[in-house]
Amino acid sequence: MDITNPHPALPSVATPSVLPEGASTVGLSAWADVDLGAIRDNVAELARRAGDAAVMAVIKGDAYGHGLVPVAGAAIAGGATHLGVAQLGEALAARAAGVSAPILTWIFPPGADLAAAIHADLTLSAGAPWALAEIAAAARATGTTARVHIKVDTGLGRGGAWHDDLAGMLVDAARLEAEGVVDVEGIFSHFAYADSPDHPTVRAQQETFLAIVADAERAGLRPRIRHIANSAATLTNPSAHLDMVRPGVSVYGLSPVPHIGGPTHFGLREAMRVTARLIAVKDCPAGQGVSYGHLYTTKGDTRLGLVPLGYADGIPRHATGVGPMQVHGTRYTVAGRVCMDQIVLDLGPDSPAQAGDEVILIGRESQGEPTAQDWAAAIDTINYEIVTRLGPRVPRRYLEGS
Repeated sequence: MDITNPHPALPSVATPSVLPEGASTVGLSAWADVDLGAIRDNVAELARRAGDAAVMAVIKGDAYGHGLVPVAGAAIAGGATHLGVAQLGEALAARAAGVSAPILTWIFPPGADLAAAIHADLTLSAGAPWALAEIAAAARATGTTARVHIKVDTGLGRGGAWHDDLAGMLVDAARLEAEGVVDVEGIFSHFAYADSPDHPTVRAQQETFLAIVADAERAGLRPRIRHIANSAATLTNPSAHLDMVRPGVSVYGLSPVPHIGGPTHFGLREAMRVTARLIAVKDCPAGQGVSYGHLYTTKGDTRLGLVPLGYADGIPRHATGVGPMQVHGTRYTVAGRVCMDQIVLDLGPDSPAQAGDEVILIGRESQGEPTAQDWAAAIDTINYEIVTRLGPRVPRRYLEGS
């Protein structure tokens, strides 16, 4: 078995196996169907809402667990003109797999192989003086003008340059552009409270961003693409659309603002459906403790169903007692502790369930199935985390239709 990493400077990442469309799921413990038609339609809806602004579909984190390369193709087919990938390694992997659309990548450490990124025609983010300097050095070494988007911190307090660092970077970037070393194609930022559209920081960050764009122009730069709108701003704040929007979670049919509305409210539909099969169903007496630590005890005679997924597959361990699942149209929650490879359901005394029956873990709001948002609400997190953490032991099956 060849386990050589073709990019030894980059981490190797386990990727899920892929089932052909229409492949039988008999004999599988679990699988995830990814509806590429839904992704295409979601991007088309986001593009409609964006008006004259272009769409950069964010496919970081293996496309939020949906699959980097298949999602890239579906997003472009839906109308995305650009793709966004956080980690440089994933951006290089997308290029190596034949994804030819413009790709912006914004996370790499000092000493990263930026020459490889420039050779791969990636757009690089400069969010600190050292990053701009290393991009320039790599561009000179390769004899190729590097395409750059300057990342600015307008108040999130995370990535991006601000204050004196930013002022110096704008001057340096203008000088490097005049020399032909870089092409400052874009400038971008990120909201802190976009999921709360009325929060005062939203407008404040927009005003700060536009002031920084003006500073860049005074320094001699002419960025052609200004972007700050993530999924929430794309859906709720047209004034932030500017030249391009940068949706992430909404590409996958999940709402970034569930307190305002779910997917159907915004004309989206969930692209991922996760199904498992019961591997055992057994009668159980009243008073029986279930799973590690006996955190759950049966209240009466009942039937227990064993689901072959656990925290090794991305099921949150803190979903113990609350994680929602559905069998034969009935909702259940995890009975007892989530284990590494297994979950138990208390199916009740009259359940007709048998080993081999399907268990829906993540489905669609419109069909009344448990959703990623239901899981997120149950464990006090966000739907982004639920789909992104689905592990590589769960094979993906890509569906071209809807």
